[in-house]
Amino acid sequence: MEYEDLVVYHRGGFQPYSQARIGLLTHALLYGTGCFEGMRAFWNAEHGELYVCEPSAHFRRFTANARLLLMELPPVAELNAIVTELCRRNGFREDVYLRPVAYKSEEALGVRLDGLADDFFIVAVPRVRLNDAGDGLNACVSSWRRLSDNAIPPRAKITGGYVNAAFAKTEARLNGFDEAIVLAGDGHVSECSTANLVMVRDGVAALPPATDDNLEGITRLQVRTILADGLGLQVRERQIDRTELYAADELLLCGTGMGIAGIRSVDHRPIGSGAVGPVCRALRAVYEDVVRGRDARFASEIVPVYAGAVRPMPTINATVPATSAMEASTSAGR
Repeated sequence: MEYEDLVVYHRGGFQPYSQARIGLLTHALLYGTGCFEGMRAFWNAEHGELYVCEPSAHFRRFTANARLLLMELPPVAELNAIVTELCRRNGFREDVYLRPVAYKSEEALGVRLDGLADDFFIVAVPRVRLNDAGDGLNACVSSWRRLSDNAIPPRAKITGGYVNAAFAKTEARLNGFDEAIVLAGDGHVSECSTANLVMVRDGVAALPPATDDNLEGITRLQVRTILADGLGLQVRERQIDRTELYAADELLLCGTGMGIAGIRSVDHRPIGSGAVGPVCRALRAVYEDVVRGRDARFASEIVPVYAGAVRPMPTINATVPATSAMEASTSAGR
C-alpha cells in the first residue's frame, strides 16, 4: 500500500507519513534500543464503528517497557486519546494494525541506555494480514532457544530482541513450515515466534507461564477469560514439555497480530485430527464478536473511534488539519 497517504503521530504531533523521518545514526536503529506495541482496531460495518481493542492494557505495558529502557511516555489516557484521534484523522473504515514505538532518538554512537534523548511515534496501517491460517498451521520446534529474562527480557517487546523471533520464524519457513515453536533455555515450551501458545489436552487448556520467557500477552489474557467463562474449560498455567505437544488434542496460537490460529501439525506429527479443532473454532468465533463490539460478556476494553467527544490532546502539528470535533474541543478552552 501507499504509506505516504497515511497520517502518523511523531515528535509531538500529527503529520504525513512522508514527513516523518529519523536520521541514519539514530541510536535505536544502530543498537535496537527501543520497544513497541502491536495493537488492533476492528471495523464493525453494522455499527458503522471502529473499535480499538484493549488500548489501556497495551499502553500500560508500553509505559512499563519504556521505563525499563530509561524512557518516559505520556500518561496512558493521553496515549489512548492520541490513538483514537489518529484513526479518526485517517478515516479508517476497515480493520487497522497500530504500531506504537518508543525509541532512543538521539543520533549517537556508543552502546548504552543512559543520557540519550528519546521519542515515540504511532503508525496505523489498514489491510494488514499477519494470519492467513484459516485452515491451520504446520509448525516445527525451532533449534533456536528463546531469549532469557536475564539477557533481553521477552516480556518487554524490545525491538532489538526480535531478531530472536526472526531467526526462529525464518528457519521454520525455509524448512517448509508455517510457524516455529520456541523452547525456553531449560527446554520447556515458551511460545511461538510472535504469538502465545495454548495446549488443549483432556479438556484442560494449558498455557506456559510468563516465567518461561514468553510475552505477557494482552490477547492471551482475553483468551484465558473466554476459554474459562465462555467455553467452560479448565485453564491452567504450567510448564509444558516438548513431547506433550505431540500428544495434544489441540494446539492454538493467540496474539494481537495473529488473532486466533490453530496448529495442524508439529514436526510432521498431526495434532489431534490433523485439522483445526472445535475449541479453536469456538474460541475464534467468540473472540471475533468480542473485539468487534458484538459480545459484551467479557471484561475487554473496546473503545469506539467515531462515537462521542474527542478528549483534549497534546500539541498538534499544523500540517494536518484537525477534525471538526478536535477543533471544537481545542477552541473550548485548552
